[in-house]
Amino acid sequence: MARDPRYDILFEPLKIGPVTAPNRFYQAPHCNGMGRLFPDSMIAMRGMKAEGGWGIVATEQCDFHPTGDVTPFTETRLWGDMDVPYLAGMTDAVHKHGSLAALELVHNGHDTGNIYSREVPIGPMHRPVSWHYHPVQARAMDLGDIRAYRRWHRNAALRAKQAGFDIIVVYAGHDGTVPSHFLSRRHNQRGDEYGGPLENRLRLYRELLEDTLETVGDTMGVIARFAVDEMMGPDGLEWQNEGRDAIEMLAELPDLWDVNVSDWSNDSMTSRFAPEGYQEDYVAFVKQVSSKPVAAVGRYTSPDTMVSAIRRGVVDMICAARPSIADPFLPRKIDEGRADDIRECIGCNICAAWNNLSAPIRCTQNPTMGEEWRKGWHPEEIAAKGSDTHVLVIGAGPAGLEAAHALGKRGYRVTMAEASAAAGGRVSRESALPNLNAWARVRDYRLGQIAQMPNVDLYLNSPMSAGEVLEFGANHVALATGATWRRDGVGRHIHTPVAGADLPLAFSPDDIMDGKRPPKGPVVVFDDDHYYMGGVMAEWLAGEGYAVTLATPGLCVSSWTEYTLEQGHIEKRLVDLGVEILPRHNLVALGAGGVELVDLVTASRDNRPGALVAVTMRLPNDALYHSLNGTPEKLAAAGVASIRRIGDCHGPSTIAAAVYEGHRYARELDTETDPDGVPFKTVRYDLECGR
Repeated sequence: MARDPRYDILFEPLKIGPVTAPNRFYQAPHCNGMGRLFPDSMIAMRGMKAEGGWGIVATEQCDFHPTGDVTPFTETRLWGDMDVPYLAGMTDAVHKHGSLAALELVHNGHDTGNIYSREVPIGPMHRPVSWHYHPVQARAMDLGDIRAYRRWHRNAALRAKQAGFDIIVVYAGHDGTVPSHFLSRRHNQRGDEYGGPLENRLRLYRELLEDTLETVGDTMGVIARFAVDEMMGPDGLEWQNEGRDAIEMLAELPDLWDVNVSDWSNDSMTSRFAPEGYQEDYVAFVKQVSSKPVAAVGRYTSPDTMVSAIRRGVVDMICAARPSIADPFLPRKIDEGRADDIRECIGCNICAAWNNLSAPIRCTQNPTMGEEWRKGWHPEEIAAKGSDTHVLVIGAGPAGLEAAHALGKRGYRVTMAEASAAAGGRVSRESALPNLNAWARVRDYRLGQIAQMPNVDLYLNSPMSAGEVLEFGANHVALATGATWRRDGVGRHIHTPVAGADLPLAFSPDDIMDGKRPPKGPVVVFDDDHYYMGGVMAEWLAGEGYAVTLATPGLCVSSWTEYTLEQGHIEKRLVDLGVEILPRHNLVALGAGGVELVDLVTASRDNRPGALVAVTMRLPNDALYHSLNGTPEKLAAAGVASIRRIGDCHGPSTIAAAVYEGHRYARELDTETDPDGVPFKTVRYDLECGR
């Protein structure tokens, strides 16, 4: 198919100093949990972005000196010549497809505890280290330290050039870098030429840009990545004031401005808290004060929105991290007239969570993310079928839909049987929850792809018994029958059902999603799940007029969402809705008098009137599997060669895990695997031999 002419502007080249990007797509620097520890995986992942058409492909943050050691986070590192070879491997992978490779140089200053290097942290002032509350302090940099810092930055730029990079990103954003710490009034109360007025606080960043341009700017582009607003009012940087003033002072210095908001939890807000393109209100002024090209993120997934941002004069280049993870081939699909085939990012931040856990990232929409090297998975290509067999997939939730989609691409004949009247399973149910509507893209993308496959059939309102499965005549059966929330309190902290859990005032999240409601009045949401569901239940019920108390054994509301960068946003929303929050509280019982809780610190008991919504754990719906698996002779007689559970039916987890399991099932069908072996490659990049 030919490209829609409306999108031609997205494929115009853009000059960035001495280099030229082939199009207007810039894969923003984004962390990935691979970096220096899993360089082969990082290299293959970045190369896949270039193959998919991203004109600029950037690294994650690359710390360039042992005084900025980010351990335990698995970022890229450029401390010395020993780090050049694997980074050269990345530039080779990017250049292979005609894209430019960019390196983001970062020193996290007083954020880092230097727990590997054991160097004393540095920053503009004497300050305690912020990450993980390490019992360590950063010392204030004197003028000699600043000169050394600039030298380290220049040396790293030269090594980047040696590794083959085309662009250096000079980073002052997200309240997480030495230049941003110097810029901030709350971090910098120095009395010398690097403190006080904005011009002084901006001095170090100006010097880094000038040093980089002087050192490598004749052959490499220099991007200024800069946060113009910290979204904390007058206590921080605001775009209308010092944010704008800073851009004006440096307006013509870099080759391109990459502008955003700070900190990371604001820059990468989930779809639950921010729409596509929400940062435009903060960054639109930059093109008014600088003649240099401008790029900005905004979780752009729609090509029409991208074109609009360029034509309205907001940006010259579409900058994206999460959309490039969800679909590395997003630019190519637009170029080939296949915009409907884009796997749109749902803004769930599972990618950020796994990086924050210091593990290779994953993606709800793209099950191949992180598996490009170690499993050899390509996001758009899959091996042809291994046999002329018929596969029955029972359940059209995220695991079943992905299995049917990938099996269909392989060429298998696939029949999907869904017991309910609509496809989507938990995705359909959860995307109807407050502000989670973008999650429906997981269902809609796969249904759209399956609709184009004549070898895949979907039957709704089709529950299947064990006998019906045996009579159906399929050669392989995948059970994607999901899981069900418990309502009896059993979970991480409670291991036997609580008293009163069988009373009519006990509800599960499934009950609430099914439309069941407690009597109007007080409700206790007990959250021992610690991800999004407890907070969503509280938000939903509070929005309907219930007096909600959220009790949790955790230290805060939805504690695991610290990894998805949402915890603060969730807690603020609940506070604004009037939800009472009781951290460090466990559930004891439910009775006629209400919900009995215990304070885990003081052991005091607290009786709260009203109903209970227990958000603790789910049980797999695997009765059909056990019924079938218990009769191997009947399976053989029916010609069923394999039966396998996938998704939540196998092990309840995230939607991302369900999609991954469905995809893995399709990839592995008719392949030989060692049940006792490691199911992926583990050899690392050969740093001695280099490339």
